[in-house]
Amino acid sequence: MGTGPTNYQLQLLIAELEEKAQESNLWKRVVQELKKPTRQRREVNLYKISKNALDGETMLVLGKVLSLGDVNKKVDVAAMSFSAEAKRKITANKGKAYTIKELFEQNPEGKKVRILG
Repeated sequence: MGTGPTNYQLQLLIAELEEKAQESNLWKRVVQELKKPTRQRREVNLYKISKNALDGETMLVLGKVLSLGDVNKKVDVAAMSFSAEAKRKITANKGKAYTIKELFEQNPEGKKVRILG
């Protein structure tokens, strides 16, 4: 069995989310995914977000967002990390790109958030 993430910031995030995970299936799933090895994290391109998201929706990517494709809707995306170009394309379409921690602080109940990937 693995020792879990060695990244200190990630350890802090998991500890913060575990408390909320007791009452929320969304955060429970996020904690499970964040404890996985880095090589098992997802990489999601913008065209996939665009294809699956509804206008005005918040998508959660448990990995990195890459810039292949375009976003043709106003979508807020929370992720572990973004390529610079992916972040630029999301904000150019009036969407927001933020970290999982920022999403948790703004929406601790996890309402109207969909996990992608």
